Amino acid sequence: MKEAEGVQTSCRIAGGWVRDKLLGSQCNDIDIALENMMGVAFAEHFVAFCSTKNLVVKNVAKIESNPDQSKHLETARTTILGIELDFVNLRSEEYAENSRIPTQVAFGTPLQDAVRRDITINALFYNVHTRLVEDHTGKGLDDLKTGTVRTPLSPRETFTDDPLRVLRCIRFASRFGFFMVPELQDAAKDPTIQASVTSFAERTTCCDSCIGRMLNVLDVTYA
Repeated sequence: MKEAEGVQTSCRIAGGWVRDKLLGSQCNDIDIALENMMGVAFAEHFVAFCSTKNLVVKNVAKIESNPDQSKHLETARTTILGIELDFVNLRSEEYAENSRIPTQVAFGTPLQDAVRRDITINALFYNVHTRLVEDHTGKGLDDLKTGTVRTPLSPRETFTDDPLRVLRCIRFASRFGFFMVPELQDAAKDPTIQASVTSFAERTTCCDSCIGRMLNVLDVTYA
């Protein structure tokens, strides 16, 4: 594709697909993280290249960023061989105090992208060029082996940046039967953090009762 389309970028499969493959599970959607290239531009080259190989690929759908829904990046989506592909750029983020919406989202390095993800097991990359798994947080692979839910940065910083990540931590711990580390539990129980999560509910389709039940899990399971 580099020769045919003149594309100069590096591609990494990010997050859930890598995690699930290492756990021996099937995943039918793949997130592709790109260096120094926007998702829509790359996806259009990808579809054009596939058409030269007589592969049936859906037209590119552009999904706009929506910070209020924790969707901070513009995403390009297509489907090939029944597999849904999302293309986004590696990013770095800066947040203002008391805001879960980044004040700046820019091209980032794999490390910058990894540490801004919700938990370490979701911050793993598979480099399609080297065919190696990359663990830029230095903890993701070990946490996957030990069944640990941990944030790449301090839990308080991660949850302050985006309170929705509290719910994601609870969801993944429940889904996989993993254990949330004590410092994450403490941060998630903090009244200020929980108030931010509740405030989020008022601006989204998440109902207060659903969020309340999820937060109550912290008191019941991790008391």
